[in-house]
Amino acid sequence: MGPSGCGKSTLLRCLAGLLEPSSGQVVANGSPVSGVPDGLAVVFQDYSRSLLPWLTVRDNVALPLRRRGLDRTARRAAAALALDEVGLADAAGKHPWQLSGGMQQRVAIARALAFRPSLLLMDEPFGSVDAQTREDLEDLVLTVRRDHEMTILLVTHDIDESVYVGDRVVVLSQSPGTVSASLAVDLPSPRDQIATREHPDFVRLRAEVGRLVRNRLEPTPAID
Repeated sequence: MGPSGCGKSTLLRCLAGLLEPSSGQVVANGSPVSGVPDGLAVVFQDYSRSLLPWLTVRDNVALPLRRRGLDRTARRAAAALALDEVGLADAAGKHPWQLSGGMQQRVAIARALAFRPSLLLMDEPFGSVDAQTREDLEDLVLTVRRDHEMTILLVTHDIDESVYVGDRVVVLSQSPGTVSASLAVDLPSPRDQIATREHPDFVRLRAEVGRLVRNRLEPTPAID
């Protein structure tokens, strides 16, 4: 979380090895990142541009698996499994332009899942979908996190979303961005779009993150 222009997307690109930091160093699994690290997948906000319109949904999901050295049969099997995980098994033979925005973003998530990453980066992935679809995709992220035990770093402008899907909310300051606070989120599981948002701890954390983002609270020391 953080105000517009503070460097959230830039930080994500540095972690993904797509941009070299002007100072400091990105380290993944004990090794400096000098390119796109293995075991990494990215889900972008603009799903319509990240999917190839001339490929079917199945082939879009299977495309990154060529890097794994899998043959066509194995790639298609992995793609089918990932599409089933996001509820799109019946859409495998369609093209992205035949799907709604929310379904296209599910395809993008399935493509990341098929790669079985250890780290999943999500850059405001739900900013272009309607409110109901956004909630469905938030719940999908929680399911993915639970079932695959992967690390997910999600950039969002939505304060409620940061608390609802997060185990920790890192708040960045105005540009040049620094860490203002790192807040642990300890909410009952499984989370629910109604019950969780009514929970007193959710309300308290939401208010604290909101004050930090709006610079109305003294920074809380970051937690390692």
